[in-house]
Amino acid sequence: MTIVVASSNPVKARAVEAGFRRAFPGEAFAVAPLVVDHGTRDQPSGDAETLWGARTRASLARAAAPSSDFAVGIEGGVEEIDDGLAAFAWVVVQTKGIEGRSRTGTFFLPDEVTKLVRTGAELGAACDEIYSVANAKQKGGAVGLLTNNVIDRTALYEHAVVLALIPFLEPRG
Repeated sequence: MTIVVASSNPVKARAVEAGFRRAFPGEAFAVAPLVVDHGTRDQPSGDAETLWGARTRASLARAAAPSSDFAVGIEGGVEEIDDGLAAFAWVVVQTKGIEGRSRTGTFFLPDEVTKLVRTGAELGAACDEIYSVANAKQKGGAVGLLTNNVIDRTALYEHAVVLALIPFLEPRG
């Protein structure tokens, strides 16, 4: 089984691999990162734009690698809720006319990070600046920083990958 992930970010590839291993134990597969010109903003805002970004990534990966068994798009976003800024991601899995999708858990960002994101900074860059780290989004991400890596970005995405695979799984009773 061949799975293309519409990103060069190793966190996304690890999450896809872990999710597929959990959903399809014993299956042999290869996960291949694929850079696509997805056309989304660096920091999508709102549920609809973030889902659109994940779907667009998956569709472009599928078109670029039509012989792959699955194409996966993952897009992280933020959304204003009440007086806070929440972070989450959408995962879209596509194959021959079937699409699965799921959203990760949601968490609220601290005020210092929120201020930077609201001025146009991408969440990863804002975290790098506030927490004096380098390239957080290719490591534990904001969620890893904020939970002391109890939940890192890979784990956050992994569950959503499994949930997005529901249309491809056989129910067992």
